[in-house]
Amino acid sequence: MIRVLLADDQTLVRAGFRSILSDEDDLDVVGEAGDGAAAVTLARELRPDVVLMDIRMPGLDGLEATRRIAGDPRLDAVKVIILTTFDLDDYVYGALRAGAGGFLVKDTEPAELIHAVRVVARGDALIAPSITRRLISEFAGRVKRPDPAPELNALTEREREVLTLVAGGLSNDEIAAKLVLSPATAKTHVSRIMTKLRARDRAQLVVTAYEAGVITPGWLSDGQR
Repeated sequence: MIRVLLADDQTLVRAGFRSILSDEDDLDVVGEAGDGAAAVTLARELRPDVVLMDIRMPGLDGLEATRRIAGDPRLDAVKVIILTTFDLDDYVYGALRAGAGGFLVKDTEPAELIHAVRVVARGDALIAPSITRRLISEFAGRVKRPDPAPELNALTEREREVLTLVAGGLSNDEIAAKLVLSPATAKTHVSRIMTKLRARDRAQLVVTAYEAGVITPGWLSDGQR
């Protein structure tokens, strides 16, 4: 059973998400929060597997709530999905920096919402390639990059290649197909990269790849995928 916490200041939005998720046998909505502070409190009390987190909420917003959840070692197993629209600009990149595991647009189809929760809960790919291209590439390009992280020196040539593809939004299966590997081998590479870079999840690998200059914004639009 995948335990889900809903955090949104609009009652009707929470009710809609609850209705969609509760119809699934393997999903259980264990709580609802109307603001970021309540979301953090309930995350600590209920230890859900996934938090669906709106960004714009009164008081403590979703960005800071995500940062607090991601920064709490007691909540390492809790994954946060940001609920966003395409006009939130730098909130998106800021959410990744805060520790969000991925994104859903608020007008997503019910089947996509259900799929996203399941994917996030098992720790697999969290950001769809379309969102990576449209959002992450655009906003990461606005951020001043520091010098490459020293940890990158610990990566093998193959791991750097895999990191580039992860940052492009490819799933383990897609990486395996592109590099002619088995999906299990691709998954192993990703796990080792996360360990070496001390990344919380795949979304954090995207941040690291862009900030370290491993991948440049817009590269996928040139037909390199």
